Amino acid sequence: MKMQSIKTGLLALSMLSLFSCSKDDDKVTPEVTPVESKEVANVDADAANTNSFTLYSLADNKVIPNSDSATTKWDIGFKATTIIVNGGSSGPGKGEAQVITGVYNDLAEAPETGYATDAEAKKAISGWYSYNMTTHIISPVTGAVIVLKTATGKYAKLEITSYYKNAPASPDLNSESRFYNFRFVYQPDGSRKFN
Repeated sequence: MKMQSIKTGLLALSMLSLFSCSKDDDKVTPEVTPVESKEVANVDADAANTNSFTLYSLADNKVIPNSDSATTKWDIGFKATTIIVNGGSSGPGKGEAQVITGVYNDLAEAPETGYATDAEAKKAISGWYSYNMTTHIISPVTGAVIVLKTATGKYAKLEITSYYKNAPASPDLNSESRFYNFRFVYQPDGSRKFN
């Protein structure tokens, strides 16, 4: 009788251990995909002056055809010095943005509030550049970081580094304008974290 109680006790203990292990094994740790800053060069922002925006997907890191302007395939658009987001009056997406002052590399998390969407009279992204009336050169404002919600509601940060083809260190009147050079981080997991 005593031996049977010991066997029953050991069996119960084994079953308990087995169930305890299987519960721990069922817990799946989500895989964290590291985000990285990407560099983009010479995005044509209507250099030929055709009055159309160049649409760009941050998720896919590529230019999107204008035939997809009524979709959520693009996040941000460029035409001369005007930048639009895919939301509000500019598109069917959830796009919103704000320009904050800070150091691009130090911005570890997107703000929770403060975003605006595009309206006919005012675009969400403004104040990213300065214009020199003497030299007629457009320069990105130092410390202007664009933070946006993409067309699908994900977060990204973006910094424009030059408005001229091949990003000359000292652009002049002979430099080809309307070519965006920028770097960005896109967070695909929906969080506001950039690292």
